[in-house]
Amino acid sequence: MKIIITNNNAQGGTEAFKIFKNSIDHGGKVFGLATGSTPLTLYKEWTESDVDTHNLISINLDEYVGLTPDNDQSYHYFMQKNLFAKKPFKKSYVPDGIKAIKDPEGAASDYNQIIKENPIDVQLLGIGQNGHIAFNEPGTSFNSVTHEVKLTANTIKANSRFFSNIDDVPKSAICTGIANIMSAKKIVIMAFGANKADAIQKMIEGPVTEKVPASILQKHPDVTVIIDKEAASKLKQK
Repeated sequence: MKIIITNNNAQGGTEAFKIFKNSIDHGGKVFGLATGSTPLTLYKEWTESDVDTHNLISINLDEYVGLTPDNDQSYHYFMQKNLFAKKPFKKSYVPDGIKAIKDPEGAASDYNQIIKENPIDVQLLGIGQNGHIAFNEPGTSFNSVTHEVKLTANTIKANSRFFSNIDDVPKSAICTGIANIMSAKKIVIMAFGANKADAIQKMIEGPVTEKVPASILQKHPDVTVIIDKEAASKLKQK
């Protein structure tokens, strides 16, 4: 793993964008993207750049089951708002959260085929405080591919702040598996803040275990970890 320690998340976004731009400059076409607050500085750099995205393909990690693309809490909507509205890609894939209502296995199978047909050049990741990547919580098999994930009670409770009431919060998501993530040619993982320090330490210096899904990244040949000083605070070697 290559570790880049920055002063803040804005510098982190700049460093991440350099990696994506370098891949594009050298022929990279397919990019695995993530949602949440962590990659926003990267997407800001991207939208303000002169990089042409019209021939690029994006493949997002996950989507809530039951949310339409125009729902402002869907990951379709998030990506449109924060990247695609200003930098449209040739094709942008996000799991089909509507098909997954009645046919989650079919929606997952469709997405696995998309990933198979479009090998990812650079995969972007964040990390949860318990070491999860995407919605792959502790205990998820390292051999997992795209699947329906039943959201934990803690996740549903945390997400309820975005909805009018907790009953409206999606109870599951379609999520790319750990094997899908590991199939990318290069992986970039970003994390900022002291609340991520424990997960970062376990990911980099702990044993490779399904109890810490991100620890599998130790087995990937090309991973760049972009973190601020707070997220790096528990590393023994910096």
